[in-house]
Amino acid sequence: MQQTRNFSRIISGTMTWGSWGNQLSKKEMSELMHHCIACGLTTFDHADIYGSYSTEGDFGAAFAESGIQREDIQLISKCGIQMTRGRDNAINHYQYDKEYIIWSVERSLKKLGTDYLDLLLLHRPSPLMEPYEIAEAIEQLKRSGKIKQFGVSNFTPSQIAMLEKAIPVSANQVEFSLTHDAPMYDGTFDDCIYNNRMAMAWSPLGTFFREKDTRTKRIKKAMEPLMEKYGVDESQLLLAWLMKHPATIFPVIGTTNKKRIEQSAKAAKIALELQDWFALLVASQGHDVP
Repeated sequence: MQQTRNFSRIISGTMTWGSWGNQLSKKEMSELMHHCIACGLTTFDHADIYGSYSTEGDFGAAFAESGIQREDIQLISKCGIQMTRGRDNAINHYQYDKEYIIWSVERSLKKLGTDYLDLLLLHRPSPLMEPYEIAEAIEQLKRSGKIKQFGVSNFTPSQIAMLEKAIPVSANQVEFSLTHDAPMYDGTFDDCIYNNRMAMAWSPLGTFFREKDTRTKRIKKAMEPLMEKYGVDESQLLLAWLMKHPATIFPVIGTTNKKRIEQSAKAAKIALELQDWFALLVASQGHDVP
């Protein structure tokens, strides 16, 4: 599991690079890849479903013309969600049989223009998961060199324990932020620490910039003296707060704004003092710690 630690401290999420967001051109995607790498973000997080199954292909086309060496970046992708958008499905569902997992990974590799994924994640847990069948697919993909590491996304510790009866799980990517702190209390990050499992956080800024409610107002007020103290902005504080957790959480940022990418990279160097970390937690939760 130690091999997962070669990922960049901040991970660039690609969900909004294509048709689900900013609809970047091939040239813009290539330029953004170079900018991320220059800022130290060498890991790119994908999923087959992004852009209704189109973003991996768009990224791959841009990567092919970028001049970037494959060994200089790390690629993560996910599989398992079957949508009605982009595929001929009657209903959204999950699929984790051996043949499908292998087919899905091979399709992602072709679209991304690469021979291997640094990390494959099962995107969401299915009630119908068969751990030994999943293990057969993952072992075959590893033997063939098509994936280096295997992990999950949005799984509970018990779901991971079930899978680990059949195969080791190197990583878990979950929703986590100052405004969504459940993984600190439901055993998710305890499991990551105990099992030396890589922890990743999607939506690491939470609802702070999306919602104006009493919670975000409390957080904003608590941030004011801290922004001056550390010489940083709000998004940098949110990332620094997340990265102080002992699970060594890797935030997956979704922005395509070059300035915000630069600022996010600098957040990894902010060392929040203990009481400042708790000041933000208390502001978010709306009450003192017990």
